[in-house]
Amino acid sequence: SRLLVDYTEPQRSQILDYLFTPNFGAALQILKVEIGGDSVAGCGAESSHMHSADGLDYETGYEWWMMVEAKKRNPDIKLYGLPWSFPGWLAGNGKASPFTYPNNTAMYIVKWLEGARNFHNLTIDYIGIWNERPSDATYVITLRAAMDKAGFQHTKIVAKDGGADICTDLAKDKAYADAVDIIGLHYPSDFGNYEACHALNKTFWASEESSSYDD
Repeated sequence: SRLLVDYTEPQRSQILDYLFTPNFGAALQILKVEIGGDSVAGCGAESSHMHSADGLDYETGYEWWMMVEAKKRNPDIKLYGLPWSFPGWLAGNGKASPFTYPNNTAMYIVKWLEGARNFHNLTIDYIGIWNERPSDATYVITLRAAMDKAGFQHTKIVAKDGGADICTDLAKDKAYADAVDIIGLHYPSDFGNYEACHALNKTFWASEESSSYDD
């Protein structure tokens, strides 16, 4: 997807049609995009929408363009944002966890949601925590409150885009569990026991999966 924005026409539009047009080609129903964090992630370094606490840029990155193109072809497609990394200023010294100051990081995500809504006319349906990294109860609870206050009550939190240990963590903390809407597991066919996840009575997804070695 990172390369697609640079394709020439008509090939670029043809590929977008195959990806997102209902009842045609892949007909994708959900589009998950990276929330760029000024750091190397899955497709190189993706630029953040906030290089500093007082700077906002809602034109950087290819993800806005991709979501707009998807919505053109399928207005009902669901949109899902997930950070792979965070800019260092959120943690103060650039080395600590982005959860060190949960209010800062929650504000950062809310600003991304506002950019989607106010600058690109996009409604984000799902928001993740941090790709294949630890989750954090205080941050998730703070994020839920911040999103609600900013008018994003409809945006659901997915945790944690990683292992099934998140289900055990949520079972121990009701406030944490109440803040999470959907369990997002990576390669869940690797896990043998879902009892803790089922006990939460929440939807849980294979939010990343492969057929290469899980057949």
